[in-house]
Amino acid sequence: MLWMVATGVLFTVLNAIMKKISEELDPWVVGWLRYLLGALVMLPPVLRLGLVRMRPSSHPLQALRGLFHTGGLVLWFAALPVVTLAELTAIGFSVPLFICLGAVLFLGERMSAARWAAVLVGFGGVIIVIQPWEGGVFSGVSLGVLLLLGSAPLFSGSFLMAKYLTRREPSDVIVLWQHAWVSVLFLPFALVYWTNPDPVQWLWLVLCGLLGAAGHYCTNRAFHVADISATQSVKFLDLVWAALLGFAMFGTIPAGWTVIGGMVILVSTLWLARREARGT
Repeated sequence: MLWMVATGVLFTVLNAIMKKISEELDPWVVGWLRYLLGALVMLPPVLRLGLVRMRPSSHPLQALRGLFHTGGLVLWFAALPVVTLAELTAIGFSVPLFICLGAVLFLGERMSAARWAAVLVGFGGVIIVIQPWEGGVFSGVSLGVLLLLGSAPLFSGSFLMAKYLTRREPSDVIVLWQHAWVSVLFLPFALVYWTNPDPVQWLWLVLCGLLGAAGHYCTNRAFHVADISATQSVKFLDLVWAALLGFAMFGTIPAGWTVIGGMVILVSTLWLARREARGT
């Protein structure tokens, strides 16, 4: 659980920085450089393992995971300009539901009633926060919504493959090859919109590479020590970290519905953590 909490904090800070940089550089360029620099960040620790350990035991599975993750990124970036924040948040948080279903079908994990309850209650907390019924957000299914719906199972497939790989590979090797494959497959999209970052932007992008690589490393460490289905309710805490970051950086006081939804998410996550610790 603590590894997933660290993952959420790291990715929340990363997304805030990437959102800021994307106002100055094209998002496709920012996304590609994040993964390229993340791969470079992971090279030194992996090289210390030796060239033999650096080679994955399953090149085809690593490549397939890179394809799934890149496919999800392409659909996500394509949808970004034409969807609302509520749609982006709600559909993005459907990924844990796909992961839990995939963990049962493909990994043979036992999805207990407590895990399903924590995930569903956590998702309910997200809905309370974003209130998609306000303004008729989902009154019509747009192309952007369809693109987001297509990205969710692709990202889920990527994380399910990561869980399987943790049974055979060290976490840092998995992160390195994920970033390497995404960098290669995402390159054509970045070249179309390429602009040269200035020195300050390069510093922020290097930080994004560090945060992204660290976040994926923590994710894989969590997958090493626990069932992937047991970690998914923690994902909904990202809304809590985002609200706290907004308050710390911009003095934004969360609205009442945000506080209520955040408390629902926090309580459901702590309840599941206690159940898992007891082995029930």
